[in-house]
Amino acid sequence: MSQPMIEVSDFRKVYGDFVAVDGISFEVRQGEIFGLLGPNGAGKTSTLESLEGLRAPSGGSVRVAGIDPTKEPRKLRNVIGVQLQSAGLPESITPNEAMAFFSAYHGVAPRYDLLDRLGLNEKRKAQFFELSTGQQRRLSLALAVAHEPQVLFLDEPTAGLDVATRVELHDLMRELQAKGTTIILATHDMAEAEEMSDRVAILLNQKLVSIGTPMEITATGAGLTKVSVRTQNGSVSNPEIALPAVRQRSSKEAYDIFFSTDIGPTVSAVIAQIESAGDTLIDLRVERPSLEDRFLEITGTKKASNGGPQ
Repeated sequence: MSQPMIEVSDFRKVYGDFVAVDGISFEVRQGEIFGLLGPNGAGKTSTLESLEGLRAPSGGSVRVAGIDPTKEPRKLRNVIGVQLQSAGLPESITPNEAMAFFSAYHGVAPRYDLLDRLGLNEKRKAQFFELSTGQQRRLSLALAVAHEPQVLFLDEPTAGLDVATRVELHDLMRELQAKGTTIILATHDMAEAEEMSDRVAILLNQKLVSIGTPMEITATGAGLTKVSVRTQNGSVSNPEIALPAVRQRSSKEAYDIFFSTDIGPTVSAVIAQIESAGDTLIDLRVERPSLEDRFLEITGTKKASNGGPQ
């Protein structure tokens, strides 16, 4: 097993009388893409800022690549890359100038190729204020990865990006991961977190309430798995047919839809029913509850039924 690149132990962050983070602990291994999820106010920003060396913990400890961010901030800067929601660059700076400046700061050759790859080739000499929000975020990402950091922090990286640039960003993330870069992904986009993350942690009310792979987290919920079936003669359409583990059922566009607590017995019974009726199976689809379903269940903003009949 690879060594932990991020170690968070009983971490607390307090602002006056307000507890922003209340004693959380987790580790992130080298080369992982680790999703940090939670509603606004859950403690994500305070956790990230402490890992990035911007704030000191009120209790417990955090370490990044073996470095204490509070005690060794200069050492930390050369091993991390940070893409914030707001870049904070001077309005008159150009992407070429920003790349040259940041690369010189880290002692590496400028990576102008990253500007081209992220769709800024025609804007390399434009001033920062002339760039769209999406272009500013692409520039921020290019600057964050130009020195090939050991640990990369991405805060809502695809917000404001078009589909093509989003795909390019995900490809770049996978390339960095393949080289051993550890990536912390803070996002409200549950589909992105489920697609990209090896593991995710969910913060709620300043505490860590769930951690694991997206599949592990979705498997522990009360959500129902959706089984959609289409046959030639509709042999499973009769509501009087009893199918094991089915809690809800509906139909849509020639499909019979069953919401199951245990897909094994349900699918076996469906196939047996089709065969016994001499019918022909045209299509069968199984859709597990998504990470978004489970997240909404954990945060109490939606009942777990995998969206209910549709």
